[in-house]
Amino acid sequence: MTDTEFPDRLFQREDETSDTLFYREPRFVAHIDDVTISALTGYYREFLPGGCRILDLMSSWISHLPDVEYPRVAGLGMNERELAANPRLTDFVVHDLNADPRLPYEDETFDRAVIAVSMQYLVRPVEVFGDLRRVLVPDGRIAIAMSHRCFPTKAILAFRALGPADRVRLVSAFLHQAGFSNIGFEDRSPPKGDPLWVVAGTNRSNVA
Repeated sequence: MTDTEFPDRLFQREDETSDTLFYREPRFVAHIDDVTISALTGYYREFLPGGCRILDLMSSWISHLPDVEYPRVAGLGMNERELAANPRLTDFVVHDLNADPRLPYEDETFDRAVIAVSMQYLVRPVEVFGDLRRVLVPDGRIAIAMSHRCFPTKAILAFRALGPADRVRLVSAFLHQAGFSNIGFEDRSPPKGDPLWVVAGTNRSNVA
């Protein structure tokens, strides 16, 4: 399962040097403001039931999770110091999904997966989402939250060139191509704050 259905130029970046170099130093920043963080936490309160095992993909120093106890919150990110500073993670691994889209987890390990305002950095999204289906339980779900800020030199062309509606359609297409179903979109933008768009999908039971 690959991204060949989509034009290569969609995934081009201004800075094509190793992501390991770019993320070598920690960046303790947020891509959304406080009111939008609160809106995302509110969405997660609905999306992440208590007792579920969560994979925080492209994680950093903050996960925006509600004040709910979860048995496992595994973080996968690019900077060890950022991940170590995240109090919600029960465990973490440093892993470059652009270099290797296969996730370092056993089959059917997680009930939910989240990506918070980092989708714009993936250059092999269909491959990543295809393998995500392997590590999610059947009928497990993913939620991808997007906004408008980013590190522009590392964002793929699609997110720099397309408007919000087309970005949502593109991410939905990535999930569909990877085999997710029940794909839906919600605009959770607060009245006064950064925009917040969430695309969610469900892992089909018949994982290939």
